[in-house]
Amino acid sequence: MQYPVQSILVREALTSPKIRGPNIFGRGRSMPSTKPPTIQRRRLAAELRLFRERAQVTLEEVAARLGWSVAKISRIETAIVGVNSKDLNLLLDLYGVEGERRTAILSKTRTARTKGWWDAYAEFVPSDYIDYIELEAQLAGMRSYNAHVIHGLMQTESYARDIIRGATMGLSSPAEIDRRVEVRMTRQRLLTRERDPLRFWLVIAEPALSWVVGSPKIMAEQYDKLREYAERDNVTVQVLPASAGAHPASAGSFDILEFPNPHEPDAVYVETMTANRYVESHAEIYRYTLAFDHLRAMALSPADSVDFLTQAAEKIMSRSEER
Repeated sequence: MQYPVQSILVREALTSPKIRGPNIFGRGRSMPSTKPPTIQRRRLAAELRLFRERAQVTLEEVAARLGWSVAKISRIETAIVGVNSKDLNLLLDLYGVEGERRTAILSKTRTARTKGWWDAYAEFVPSDYIDYIELEAQLAGMRSYNAHVIHGLMQTESYARDIIRGATMGLSSPAEIDRRVEVRMTRQRLLTRERDPLRFWLVIAEPALSWVVGSPKIMAEQYDKLREYAERDNVTVQVLPASAGAHPASAGSFDILEFPNPHEPDAVYVETMTANRYVESHAEIYRYTLAFDHLRAMALSPADSVDFLTQAAEKIMSRSEER
């Protein structure tokens, strides 16, 4: 049997080590991506900036005393570049950081990436995805707009399985799909962990809810899960109805990532079919934040959104029974 050229190209693309990942659509992190600064680098950058401010020295003064350029110090403090141990010691000396605090910071820089549950999947998923999971695990909050698919942190197992199966166009084995679903379900513990659960604010467009994934039963279960999450103190769910009309996020979905250190600026994660992007420009982040605020204002209230989900579940099941 001969396959069309397009089919051959698709098969080659999806089986390429550079493309294959745990899931390539469905708010599940597709690869490749522009890699963000590591968690440790962001934290260290924020701490160094704080130490400098407490020492009441300016960037220009640090540059003059150490014989560096102001640009170099700025890049370190914004996590654009890392800092080697020699330069780090010079900065800590200048800022007067001593004792246990100094020891802890130096120890951080020597320690490899924090180990977590995700390391068990390193053999099966791309390193960029592992980096994202580690990043996600350290977040204090996330504001997310979903245009087409329900966010991976809120998907049911059945919904996730169908999304992943469809995204890989039937080229993944049942065992591979199982592992990918397992990863996605484990990520969801962020929302229910006992200590500092992730603050999650979701605005989801009505088309993402009306698109039937799997079956009416799967969708009804998905609506129920969204309602259950909406009852949690750390989760807010709002539905953007189709009647809301034009809005500032017509380009698609995005996540605003909030870090626990108040000195660390937010970042934005944008997912596309073939690549992902981390946005860390202050001007761009402001645009996304403003867009999200507009979406919140245009969406149904949290209470009305729960009612919407209840009615959606009832409607889809009644239509299914009529058939």
